[in-house]
Amino acid sequence: MSFQSSLFDAETTAGDQVVARFAPDFASWQVEARRLLAEDIAPARVWWQPEPAREHRTVSQPSAKPAQRPVARVPKAFVDQARAVSCHCNEDRWALLYRVLWRLARGERHLLQLGGDPDVVTFTRYAKAVRRDTHKMKAFVRFREVAESGAADNEPRYVAWFEPEHFIVEYVSGFFKRRFANMRWSILTPVGCAHWEGQGEVWFSPATDKSAAPEGDRLEAAWQTYYRSIFNPARVKIRAMQSEMPQKYWKNMPEAHLIPLMLRDADRRVQAMEANRKDSDLLRCGPRPASPDDDNAAAVEASAPASLERVALQATTCRNCPLWQPATQTVFGEGPANARVMIVGEQPGDREDLAGRPFVGPAGQLLDHALAAAGLVRERLYLTNTVKHFKFSPRGKTRLHATPSETEVMACRPWLDAEIGLVAPELVICLGATAGRALLGADVRVTRDRGRLIDHNDRRYLLTVHPSYLLRRGSAAANAGEYERFVEDLARAADWV
Repeated sequence: MSFQSSLFDAETTAGDQVVARFAPDFASWQVEARRLLAEDIAPARVWWQPEPAREHRTVSQPSAKPAQRPVARVPKAFVDQARAVSCHCNEDRWALLYRVLWRLARGERHLLQLGGDPDVVTFTRYAKAVRRDTHKMKAFVRFREVAESGAADNEPRYVAWFEPEHFIVEYVSGFFKRRFANMRWSILTPVGCAHWEGQGEVWFSPATDKSAAPEGDRLEAAWQTYYRSIFNPARVKIRAMQSEMPQKYWKNMPEAHLIPLMLRDADRRVQAMEANRKDSDLLRCGPRPASPDDDNAAAVEASAPASLERVALQATTCRNCPLWQPATQTVFGEGPANARVMIVGEQPGDREDLAGRPFVGPAGQLLDHALAAAGLVRERLYLTNTVKHFKFSPRGKTRLHATPSETEVMACRPWLDAEIGLVAPELVICLGATAGRALLGADVRVTRDRGRLIDHNDRRYLLTVHPSYLLRRGSAAANAGEYERFVEDLARAADWV
C-alpha cells in the first residue's frame, strides 16, 4: 500500500468517506484534488474540510506533497474560472470544483460549454459573482494616509477598509500590488487583510473589523473638492449609478455623502450648463472616454469654451490605451497659453507621475539648468510630453522607465495636437526620438537632424536629445561635452526667438 493510500485510510469515516483537510485557498485545494484524482476517489466520497488560516502568510503552504502519479489534463479555461470560484462565499464551492474537475478528467472535455448542465450553471454563476465583487473592490477601495511609528524615512502607510461579499482579498491583491507599487498599504476587510511593504510579496493576515481602519486623512477634503468639480448632473442616471455603485459601498467612500446634496441641486446646474454650452470643433479631435467615465467627459464638454484647462480635464478620462491603468494620473502640459516656444518630451517619469506636472524629476532639473544657460526662461515656455501617462516596469520599490510603443504614442496624439493648436507656438522643441517621430515623421533621426530648424506642416521645429539621455551617460564630468552641445541646441531656439 502506498503512503498516500495509507494516509487516506487514516482519514476515512463510516461509509468509506474521505476527509480532505487543506488550507482554504486554491493552491492547497489543487494539491488535495490532484491526490484524490490519482487515488481515483469519486466526488461523492469526499468531505472537504478547510482548516483555519494562519496568522500571517505570504503564499499558500499546502499540507502535503502532490501525488506523484500523472493526472489528466484539463482546459486552461477551467483553471482560470476555478480560481475565481474558489473565492466564493458558499461552502459548497470546494465540492463543486472537484465535481467539475472529476468530470473533465474523466473525458467530458466540452463540459464547460454545456450551458444547461447544473454543475456548469453553478460554476459559472459563482465565477461571475466573484469577478463582479473584484471589480467593485478595485473601484471602491479608498486609501487613507496614516503615520506609522518606526517606518523608514517616516514613510506613511495607506490603509483602506472594504467589505467584500466573497473571499477575494488574495485573489485581487496582485492588482493593488501593481497599481500602488510605490506605496506601503494595507487593505482591511472582515474576511481577511492584505499588506504590501513596497517590495517583496504581499502578505496576508486574518480578518478584522472597521475599528482598525482610519476615519479620514489630510487629503480627503481635497479629494472631495475634486469630485465635486467633476460631478456632472446632466449625465446622472440614478438607477444606473446605484447599480454600478451600490449604496452599501457609500459609507466607506469619502465622496459619497456629497452625492445626495449634488443630486438635489442637479436641475439648477443643468440649466446653467445648457445656458453656457458652446460647441468646439477643436475638442472633437480628442478620444471619447469609455464608460464609466462619461460623467467626466460631459463635465468638460459642458464647461467653458475650448481652453487648455478644458482639454486637460478631458484628458484625465482618456482610456485609449492601457497606460492609464498602472499610472497614478494623467500628466498634462503646463505653461502660458500664448507661449512662443513649446517643449515636447517623451512621457512623464516617476516624479512627474506622482506630482502631476511635467519635467519636475531629475531630467526636468537638468533641463532647467540647460534652459537657463541657453537664455530661455522656463516660465515663458509651454512644456508637455508626447504621451501623458507614465509607462514603467516595476523593480521592487523602483519604477523603471519603459519606452512607449507607437500605438501608445498615437493614442495620445490628439491631446498633443490640441495643445499645439491652442498654444499656437512659433517654435516647437522636440526632446528625443519619440517626440521627433511623433511630430516630424518616422524618418527623422536625432543623430542626423539635431540642432537645426526644420519647417514642417506650416510650423518650425528644433530637434535635440532628451535630458534623460544625458543622465544615462554617467557623471557630469564625463558628460560635459554632450551637455554643452545640448545647451547649444537650446541656444539656437533662444536666438531664433
